[in-house]
Amino acid sequence: MAAEPLGRDTIIGMFAMAVGTFVVANDFTALSVAIPAIEKSFNTDVTTAQWVINSYAMVFGVVIVTGGRLADMFGRRRIFLIGASIFAVFSVIGGLAPDVRLLLVCRGIMGIGGALMWPAVLGMTYEIVPDSRAGLAGGLVISAAGIGNAAGPLIGGALTDTLGWEWIFFINLPVALLGGIIVLMVVPRDKPTAPGERIDYGGTAALTVGLFALLLALDWGVDRGWADPVILALFGIAAASLIGFGVYENRIGETALVPDSVIRNLTFAMCTLTTLMIAAVFFGALLYLPQFMTKELGFTAIGAGAGLLPMMLTFALVSFVAGRVYEALGAKLIVTVGAGCLAGGMFLLSAIEPDTTYGQLVPGMLVLGVGIGLFYSSVTTAGVTALDPSKSSLAGAIIYMANVAGGAIGLGLNTAIVATSSSLIDGISNAFVVDGSLAVIGVVIAIVFIGGPIDKKRIRALRHHHRAHT
Repeated sequence: MAAEPLGRDTIIGMFAMAVGTFVVANDFTALSVAIPAIEKSFNTDVTTAQWVINSYAMVFGVVIVTGGRLADMFGRRRIFLIGASIFAVFSVIGGLAPDVRLLLVCRGIMGIGGALMWPAVLGMTYEIVPDSRAGLAGGLVISAAGIGNAAGPLIGGALTDTLGWEWIFFINLPVALLGGIIVLMVVPRDKPTAPGERIDYGGTAALTVGLFALLLALDWGVDRGWADPVILALFGIAAASLIGFGVYENRIGETALVPDSVIRNLTFAMCTLTTLMIAAVFFGALLYLPQFMTKELGFTAIGAGAGLLPMMLTFALVSFVAGRVYEALGAKLIVTVGAGCLAGGMFLLSAIEPDTTYGQLVPGMLVLGVGIGLFYSSVTTAGVTALDPSKSSLAGAIIYMANVAGGAIGLGLNTAIVATSSSLIDGISNAFVVDGSLAVIGVVIAIVFIGGPIDKKRIRALRHHHRAHT
């Protein structure tokens, strides 16, 4: 199928989607370098200040599936604008907060706003782009997320050192307003796709309780110990709620928060499972590479953020190119190569030793960046397009939730490995080997289940096309 050209309104709309994605992704990492300044402002400790990040990420991960379902039910443009309004308003209140308690409340509510925006952005992007350019839609969103993640520590550090950490919050207002205005101008008014559907309150409650208990147990377990009665109780609540969620959803069918047509789609299920396996790689690298840079190489916090740029910028650039390659070659090859690069990058980085220099980390980070860029944009497109277009926001939300949940589980596992190792370097090396091994499982799943057979004719045609232009 020939790729359709993109019209002016589509290009402007894609810019708005990129802005919305950037705001959400940037917020995940911008505050990581501002924690010491927040501690000082409120005269609190690092454990409390760290919840400025944790509360946002936890609420985001819990609410995102509900946000995706609401976007599909009530209109993606409407839910995006509601989410952007919540995000912007509570950003301003958070920046003005007189104490840390109000700041943490605002961060949690910002997580709700972000969880409404993200799946709505995914759904609108796939909606405004022609079917033949679906790979470009996935590449756009994931590359914008990569740029946002990469820029976060740099923007956060610069604002903290000049205007103050509060401006990390204040800057969200004009950016969210810009995205909202463009969406109103370019994205068509929502049309109800299922006016008779009702919100699945039971499924929403069960999933929310289950995920919240699971993420809280994984977060607290590192400090309290995995055998602590509170941690065991949280795991028990999580297991009971998530099993109950599955039973309940199966009983109510297509009106469920996650309908039967989604659960029983093999390609979508395998995309989600592959993402779950791969997530430990990205999250593990984001946490432990800066640890190595600061504690072993003597980098500052902002320096460690800049130290990740080989990985993050490669991720962002490859994500955009991956869309065109996906359109030419299909899902199986791109998802598999991406997962393979993620495994290979982690095995390269697992070779760190006490005398490892920053330059020796760069090849592994570059391979990881290629893998992240190829894998996440392509697996998102493969999963979303496996379902009916009316479920695209929900599909994107579930895949992203698998990434958050897999990342939380992977971080818990990595932290346990590092904590029980003889040194930080040995712990990081062992943790990266485990992460790479999980990525290998993702490679196998991609080869067996994701996409159709690799089309050799398309590969030959692409090669001939390339030669004709060189």
